[in-house]
Amino acid sequence: MNTISIKANPQNAPAGAAGRDTPLMPPEAPLQRPIQNLYAPYRDTAAPGVQSGPNVGLWRLATFLPAIVMTAGLIAAFTEWFSPDGHTSFEILLIILIATTFFWIALSVSTVTVGIINRLRERNSAEADTPPEPLKVALLVPIYNEVPWDVYGNAAAMLEELLERDCVHDYTLFILSDTRDEAIAKQELQALEELRRSFPVAEKICYRRRVENTDRKVGNLADWVERWGGAYEAMLVLDADSLMAGSAISELADELSRDPTAGLIQSFPQLFGAQSLFGRVQQFSSAIYGSLLSEGLAKWTDREGNYWGHNAIIRTAAFASCAGLPRIWTPQEKDALILSHDFVEAGLLRRAGWSVRFLPRIRGSYEEVPATLVDYVIRDRRWCQGNLQHLNILNSRGFHAVSRFHLFQGAMAYLLSPAWFMLLVSWAIIGNGGENNVISYFSAANPMFPEWPEMSSVNNFFILLFMYGMLLAPKFMGASSVWMTGITLQKLGGLKQFVMSFLIEIVLSIAFAPVLMVQQTVAVVRTLFGIKETWNPQQRAGGKYSIKELAKFHWLETSIGVLLLSGMYLGIVSIWLLPIALSLAIAILLSALSGVNLREMKWSRNHMGTPEEFDEPNIIRLARDYRLRLRGILEAGPADKIAAE
Repeated sequence: MNTISIKANPQNAPAGAAGRDTPLMPPEAPLQRPIQNLYAPYRDTAAPGVQSGPNVGLWRLATFLPAIVMTAGLIAAFTEWFSPDGHTSFEILLIILIATTFFWIALSVSTVTVGIINRLRERNSAEADTPPEPLKVALLVPIYNEVPWDVYGNAAAMLEELLERDCVHDYTLFILSDTRDEAIAKQELQALEELRRSFPVAEKICYRRRVENTDRKVGNLADWVERWGGAYEAMLVLDADSLMAGSAISELADELSRDPTAGLIQSFPQLFGAQSLFGRVQQFSSAIYGSLLSEGLAKWTDREGNYWGHNAIIRTAAFASCAGLPRIWTPQEKDALILSHDFVEAGLLRRAGWSVRFLPRIRGSYEEVPATLVDYVIRDRRWCQGNLQHLNILNSRGFHAVSRFHLFQGAMAYLLSPAWFMLLVSWAIIGNGGENNVISYFSAANPMFPEWPEMSSVNNFFILLFMYGMLLAPKFMGASSVWMTGITLQKLGGLKQFVMSFLIEIVLSIAFAPVLMVQQTVAVVRTLFGIKETWNPQQRAGGKYSIKELAKFHWLETSIGVLLLSGMYLGIVSIWLLPIALSLAIAILLSALSGVNLREMKWSRNHMGTPEEFDEPNIIRLARDYRLRLRGILEAGPADKIAAE
């Protein structure tokens, strides 16, 4: 049955079609959303409880034990190598930094390994026999000064695909606007009118704009839950750039209906639409290496999964009962809004007795990616500020150990960059061993400086080879096992194109990595000093930056790179740091190249192409067509005045 009851009408309905006199929102259905106390345990009496999957303990052991063993072996090797007769404080600090950075590399390798093993064991997942019970599902799209034709174009594509399916569930679309710009707000209303002309049952396409955008996205969703959430069993939370095939939406809703213990089910969003060099690097990496990494992650997290803020379906009543976010204390602010709220909401749901699941095999879930290096860094600074807040939540009461690990991992994703940076500085100080190091160069006699082991060219080479080998191992594992994910070489442009794309991606990832390391270190320092980041809408098409702007943005990396190269010229810095030093020294050039549009040139348009590029899914084609049509209408201006709510 098709309970959404909307018929797509690509040719606009005649003027005066349904929608003009229909309220922009349905009648309110209030739902209580108590604010949680992080320091008192909480259990939702409506939660059925969580039952772990089979052998989850063994899968977790298979993931963490190899990483721990490899890290312990590395610590033992460096401890013996540095000094068999005791260690200085600096040597101990260096060993701690090496162990910390290496553990997360090893964990990534073991997670991919678990993903491969699971794929070999379960090549084809059987379809569930139990028919799902119908759910009323709200599709929520919170927006803030976004490009209206992009948001509504994606929404129209999703609605059309849902209509082509034999829907069991009843879907209603909500555009939840926090837009402050009046001109954009007028275009949002005009775009709403156009959608209601194309999909005549107007009450299924709703719009609400808040007077005040209190608490940003958290407050936007909270307002909907408290005022309208009582009428919907489930809510599918989307981002402004989210796009999901009708099949993906239906699969998430079906799975939530079949699993009464599930409070949240997260899909694996693939990246799409990238045209720039930097965007393609991220998109290709996600498609080729991300699938098996997510497969392993899903296996060992089991019912204690995580939430990434979008492209996930949530049981509305459970979310309202368990996930009301309080303000928290941080060293920088006494009454701080939780910024990276999604990790915390997943932990609160699991704490209350609801399972949080991750289903990476659901295909057709997409999101866009920052187009340039600068846009990526600007977004990353906001995420860093939010993720470091997680350290203040680790001691909360009642959280499952895996939920705490997600919070810790979110913070470590950024703290690892300062650790890598300190290792880089240490390696530069050590130099070539003996008298050939930075400290002895500037100070002939320094009794506090340790006696380093001989840092011969062979030692330097094997250290660098080992670290790069571990860093690149997940990429090679993912590329060699890509067939397990159902991606054929034909969908990647053929063997020759795939090999070329793979090599280009590796070279560019190695080139961009040192620049991102320094920028993430800067982001951590800015956060520690209480510098608040502005949460403006992302420039999804990529900003245009002059060389002067890029030089101002990347002066630190450039300076560090020049210093390292100068040290190599003087013979006091290891030549094996050349790849890192060179990347830092040309950071401005790399940043300028990051925004180059690969699709504009025939010879490069297929480089780092993904299956979505070579065999475009219907949902992406529909979204592009709707975006173009709506852009033409909205840029032409309103035909007549549309009344606001």
